[in-house]
Amino acid sequence: MSEEQGSRRERRGPDGDRAPWDREADPTLSALETELAGVARRVERRIDPGVAALVAAIGTLAVVGALLLPWVAGATGWQLLVGAESAGPLPRLFTFTATAFGVVASALALTTRYWALAWISAVGCGISLVNGVWAVWSRQTGAPEGVAGPGPGLILAVLGVALLTFTWARISLQRR
Repeated sequence: MSEEQGSRRERRGPDGDRAPWDREADPTLSALETELAGVARRVERRIDPGVAALVAAIGTLAVVGALLLPWVAGATGWQLLVGAESAGPLPRLFTFTATAFGVVASALALTTRYWALAWISAVGCGISLVNGVWAVWSRQTGAPEGVAGPGPGLILAVLGVALLTFTWARISLQRR
């Protein structure tokens, strides 16, 4: 038998079966492979914050508690949020971003554990932190004489958002 004839011949295993790479695809195995690929994609989208989840929860509760405390001239954070009191555009902008990213996005990221929500929380809390520092600065330097400066709620909210910013950044950058 020539070498050419031997190469055209079907290769058989020791027990006479065809080699695994020469077999037809089994539909059951194909479905299992598709399912496993889907599981891998779902796992890749998830995060496991570990102990950092407790730190993020504490930061979220700090922002919620800060909304109940006085922010500017006796007006609480939630009053600024709903428009019942006016203290200028910067503290009000900070109430929106702190509530949206520090409370809502953080709570969603903690409960769903999606990496995309953790990343949105990190970026949003970073933007909110800049807004908060800007709001405190505007109350200290831009306010006319006799106008109250930042209250304890505003300071606590800035600290809570700062904690959330760094916690969510650490969680979202540690994606494995």
